[in-house]
Amino acid sequence: MTNFNFKSGSGPFIRSVLLFCLIINLVGCEAFVRKFTRKSKKEKTPVEEMVITPQEYKPPVMSKEERYREYFLYWKSWHDELIESLSWRANPKKQLSCANEAIKNLEQVRALLNAARQRKLDTWLNKLRNLRDAVKSDTYGTDISRNKASAERIRLNIMQHFSYPKIKDDLV
Repeated sequence: MTNFNFKSGSGPFIRSVLLFCLIINLVGCEAFVRKFTRKSKKEKTPVEEMVITPQEYKPPVMSKEERYREYFLYWKSWHDELIESLSWRANPKKQLSCANEAIKNLEQVRALLNAARQRKLDTWLNKLRNLRDAVKSDTYGTDISRNKASAERIRLNIMQHFSYPKIKDDLV
């Protein structure tokens, strides 16, 4: 039996064994060979583009009554959300967006009314705009209770004077 003495002169022996294992692994490894062989470039088959023609869908024709009820409902929901956001001190951006949407929908309602009712609605629309400006300028939330009370008062008056049963004869 041979006794390998690794302490004396074993440096070149270990290096040669490691080099031999490395060469075997590099040459004999099929994955390594596949990595570095050239692959033929295949031409891609041309793909036909789909041409989709846009179709326009006409919005459903709504009567004045339906449009009034729809915009009034939108105003009511946005105004309720404004009151709710004022009661739990929501983000001021949320409060402003609710106020802006309420104003936008109330302006749509206004367009459907005759001139006399438009003037009456303009007073409440201006109060709602003033409320929006008050919410915008109240950066620290110190007047939030006053703004909430004002929003509730505006909502009550608009609901009282501009609900559909009271306004149905004044649609244009």
